[in-house]
Amino acid sequence: MNPQDITKFVDRVWDEEIVPSLIEYIRIPNKSPDFDADWKANGHMDRAAQWIGDWCRGRSIRGLEVELIELEGRTPLIFMEIPGDADSTLLMYGHLDKQPEMEGWREGHGPWEPSLEGDKLYGRGGADDGYSAYASLTAIEALQAQGIPHPRIVILIEGCEESGSYDLPHYIDHLGERIGEPDLVVCLDSGAGDYERLWLTTSLRGYAMGVLSVETLTEGVHSGNAGGIVPETFRIVRSLLERLEDAATGQVRVDALHVEIPEERAAQAQLVADALGNNVHECFPLTEGTSPMGTDLAELVLNRTWRPALAVTGADGLPPLSLAGNVLRPHTRVKISLRIPPTCDPEAAIAAVKETLEKDPPHGAKVSFGNTGCAGGWNAPELADWLAEAVDESSRTFFDRGAVLMGEGGTIPFMGLLGEKFPRAQFVITGVLGPASNAHGPNEFLHIPMGKKITACVAEITARLYDWGKARAGHTD
Repeated sequence: MNPQDITKFVDRVWDEEIVPSLIEYIRIPNKSPDFDADWKANGHMDRAAQWIGDWCRGRSIRGLEVELIELEGRTPLIFMEIPGDADSTLLMYGHLDKQPEMEGWREGHGPWEPSLEGDKLYGRGGADDGYSAYASLTAIEALQAQGIPHPRIVILIEGCEESGSYDLPHYIDHLGERIGEPDLVVCLDSGAGDYERLWLTTSLRGYAMGVLSVETLTEGVHSGNAGGIVPETFRIVRSLLERLEDAATGQVRVDALHVEIPEERAAQAQLVADALGNNVHECFPLTEGTSPMGTDLAELVLNRTWRPALAVTGADGLPPLSLAGNVLRPHTRVKISLRIPPTCDPEAAIAAVKETLEKDPPHGAKVSFGNTGCAGGWNAPELADWLAEAVDESSRTFFDRGAVLMGEGGTIPFMGLLGEKFPRAQFVITGVLGPASNAHGPNEFLHIPMGKKITACVAEITARLYDWGKARAGHTD
């Protein structure tokens, strides 16, 4: 492989073809089903799948087959196959659905109004995860342009990841024989500690979500009349949340949501802290004077990767300030999102949360916790020697720095599913979501140079899989 030729090819395709196509993709408000109940009638998801599928069909890749599949009542999936050496199979994954708009976009930027600012492409879904299909195929096209052999390749681009990938298992079963038994899974939907090297995700947290509801009245009453007699619902919510989390420290109290952290992951967290320094926390847009939840950088890394964390992500029963009268409200409801460690049982976690919140309600208030979803995390298998070498060498080749292994705080349900279904597979989980890229929030951007270099790294790792497959089969070209 000639790295200069790979770089030149990848850069050209990104500049001339990928970025212009992504700009149009960003304009499509194809929110995931959890955020658009009428997604099918609105047609945005189908339009996005068609847009990306058409771009893929136009690639100069020998043997490429692109199929848009839609099982009854489910979000669409783009399925691609590229024939190659039968001694190894590479499964590549990405998704095309998006998170909702969110408020707080800077002037000149917007979720559905793409904008280029220097080497960043702003807009919802470009980095999370619209670029994945483009980068995956460009890596293969770059190899074929140099005449470099590659393994058999299968690519899945789903439309339900941001809603928990609940449609994906049905497609995996439907396409089982065509997918086969992958030797390596490459997923481009993860994060990066910086934009200076390749980051390999070694673990992902799971989640347990639900709605906590507290009611003390059948209708609102004058707060001056009832205050001091009728229990206030927000106060009860506060006291119940204190059962889950220490308000002073942010530490989750429920034992079922904790696991023993593997020594290897703790050691890797220290290496991440050494590589990033204060960027472990300075990468977040903290307001002036706000400090992180600790000073030990390695412990902060473990906090976001191997320890549970609680966030209240929504509320009901609270009128906007402009309409807030002197009324003791009848109910307060809050949506709770708990990130749980990679090896924590999500069903046991959600059951423990429900029991903790509902038992012995203060003042006998009507308290309920409704489960709105949970998913397990993922802990990667140990890297094979050939893959560890390929990952590090590709990073040194295209970034001039070695790769760093790091856990991620988010969830990719697909990884747990594949880990169970293909226990012999190796995994390369990486992505462009570095500092300030702000997936799910306002001002999401795709760091274009990072996308280019990751594409080149995937090309080299793919070629190395081919070599490994040949060596395993006992012959070489």
